[in-house]
Amino acid sequence: MAGVAPAQAAPQSIATGVALAIAGSIAFSGKAIIVKLAYRYPGVDAVSLIMLRMLMALPFFLGLVWWAGYRARKAGAVVVPLTRKDKLGILGLGITGYYLASYLDFAGLAYISASLERLILYLNPTLVVLLGVALYGKKVSLPQAAGMALSYGGVLLVFGHEVSFAGGNAALGAALVLGSAISYALYLSYSGELVQRLGSLRLVGLATSVACVLCIAQFVILRPLDTAFAVAPEVLWLSLLNATACTVVPVMLVMMAIERIGSGLAAQVGMVGPMSTILMGVLLLDEPMNLWVIGGTILVLLGVYVVSTRR
Repeated sequence: MAGVAPAQAAPQSIATGVALAIAGSIAFSGKAIIVKLAYRYPGVDAVSLIMLRMLMALPFFLGLVWWAGYRARKAGAVVVPLTRKDKLGILGLGITGYYLASYLDFAGLAYISASLERLILYLNPTLVVLLGVALYGKKVSLPQAAGMALSYGGVLLVFGHEVSFAGGNAALGAALVLGSAISYALYLSYSGELVQRLGSLRLVGLATSVACVLCIAQFVILRPLDTAFAVAPEVLWLSLLNATACTVVPVMLVMMAIERIGSGLAAQVGMVGPMSTILMGVLLLDEPMNLWVIGGTILVLLGVYVVSTRR
């Protein structure tokens, strides 16, 4: 994606990029809060919630694909036609990066707090490093290993606190969300070639559109059609908010931020995400704010920072 290198960008552009990255991270972190609020209403489960979210987001992601092509043509660039290999790659990325990752995340949120969910998902950079070791034989440096130890220690600290009062349900929820994080790490590990070929905006639009169709098909297979909208009106409004403010808008904000400040700085600014989730959990869900959560969050953020800056 074209953009000004952070070192050469004007201060105003850098400030705008940082603001966009912060806004995108906060908006995306609100997803867990909305899902937890929706679970309070009867007749709601992960299958129905993910279907409603993706059904409402699908038109926006299709529009994103159109916009990527329009912007490329306007700039005089050639829109690369999709080959069979491209289509299979997009299907695989749609399954791992957005369908499976989203479903496992929604399912896990039924059992654990939004704070623990966000900390587990924030382990993503460490999982990408571990996948690099497993898939490509890459080496882990001592600082990376220390950073990962800090991060996983922080998650275990918060997890141990939740297990003390939630029991096996916390273990199940944490396992589901960890599966979500691993699925998304697989997406990141395999998306590099397609990003270079198709561009990030077009690839995100295509992969998320595939995921939307899969989430809708999953509901059609597993649930009666007449129950699709047989939920409280509040759930529909929450799903619309989730699809727009916590799904489509963050994708656009982060993309614009990366154009201005680069992916590295955007990722570091994104560390505000776990903090905003924890704060919203305290204010909107009455989740606890105690030394266990604070200590675990500090360890996770510090560990991920070390891993990200050493990659």
